[in-house]
Amino acid sequence: MKTSTLTALLLGSLSIIGISSCKKLAPAKQGTQTTVVTINPKIATAVCDYNFDETSLTGSGWTKSFDDEFDTDLSKWYAYTGGVQNELQCFEPANVTIVNGVLQIAAKKETVTGPTTVNSSSNSTFNFTSGSIVSNATFGPSTATPKIRIVARVKIASGNGLVSLFDSYGPSWPTNGQINLFQVEGNDVKRYQTNYFYGTQPNQNLVNNGMLNNPTDSDLSACWHVFTTEWTQNALNYYLDGQLVETKTAGGYVGGMFGKVQNLSLNLLIGGSYYNNIAPADVQTGTMYVDYVKVFTSK
Repeated sequence: MKTSTLTALLLGSLSIIGISSCKKLAPAKQGTQTTVVTINPKIATAVCDYNFDETSLTGSGWTKSFDDEFDTDLSKWYAYTGGVQNELQCFEPANVTIVNGVLQIAAKKETVTGPTTVNSSSNSTFNFTSGSIVSNATFGPSTATPKIRIVARVKIASGNGLVSLFDSYGPSWPTNGQINLFQVEGNDVKRYQTNYFYGTQPNQNLVNNGMLNNPTDSDLSACWHVFTTEWTQNALNYYLDGQLVETKTAGGYVGGMFGKVQNLSLNLLIGGSYYNNIAPADVQTGTMYVDYVKVFTSK
């Protein structure tokens, strides 16, 4: 595999704040670490407007435990308000809408005043807004159901400065772990990145070399694609449009997340460490579209 070594604040947000309920979680922190960023030598085949047949899972013993087709409202989610350290956006619930059965998370150029960071008591002025939501329900493999699959059908947001991120995490980051199901930079929409984090103490990530860049043969913002992550006791298996793209065991800490639960989160970020502090004038606005999110469990 091709690799390049760097020290970076890896694709992230700020720390978890509050642990008593998912509505007090802040966007997940992703720690500073020296790592080898690996490029998957296999170019994944992306199938335009792919839609998986869930009976292929339920017919083989999987049980659907969560399903949001975004037909009505966002009652299964909580919308954040506030900024994220080193990023340009203020999250606003109004930027997360449902239109004709599709969730839309929009990044906009507009001036607002809001919490400096999510859950902060201080305010700041922002020149951009965007959206981020976290599921009220939590998910994770256990001895009763040792495998889960998290599925999302998405059109990635295109635009310089944007990052479409679907991740899962729990309180006291990263003691319950964090899984980056996909993250796509809007100026490079023919690849997506995956990662995970885990630690035995709050704010101390132990995982190194967990990130993988997965090149694809198509523009992930041009049409619908289905991202699937299978979380098992000792591995994370990532699928794009029904085809296995990678199996992640790097770092050896996937097993530490077994038996723990995480909330799902859909986010559209602007700037920050993803773009090495991009100039605001170079940011392009855009929208991430989500058709559905589903979770299945299996023995």
